[in-house]
Amino acid sequence: MALSEQYLDADEIHPIDMVEHVAEHHAWEFDRIHDDQIAMAVQGQWRTYSITLAWSNYDETLRLICTYEMEPPEDKMPAIFETLNLINDQCWAGAFTWWAEQQMMVYRYGLVLAGDQSAGPDQVDTMINAAVASCERYYPALQLVTWADRSPAEALNVAIGEAYGRA
Repeated sequence: MALSEQYLDADEIHPIDMVEHVAEHHAWEFDRIHDDQIAMAVQGQWRTYSITLAWSNYDETLRLICTYEMEPPEDKMPAIFETLNLINDQCWAGAFTWWAEQQMMVYRYGLVLAGDQSAGPDQVDTMINAAVASCERYYPALQLVTWADRSPAEALNVAIGEAYGRA
């Protein structure tokens, strides 16, 4: 059954309820932190990603944060920041950032639903899957810069190659 088949009138459904439905559909481990926030774990090829979605009534935005831990040596941070700039130049939806205090790589995206718009289950599913796909795509490049002494441009070529499949 398609995700959207259960909801004929999605206008009355809270965005986090919709996210919870998608998480249940995929059997993702999740925790409803608050009425307006949910956290889940989604397994990728490279690692398990922590994803939090939060609804803000103030600006009518469904915010997604996808994180994973990373402990790069301090001397690699300039190359990581250069790599993040190159990555973000390629990301049209969402962006990566580094949270130094938490030692986490972060992918962020905000879906603006102004004017009483609503997100359907297919849209929420696409949002989550796009976040994981972006993290999966660029994870090898960040690892190469951090641990294999590759230049950001050289490492990013690996990520671009990943987009075309595997042999």
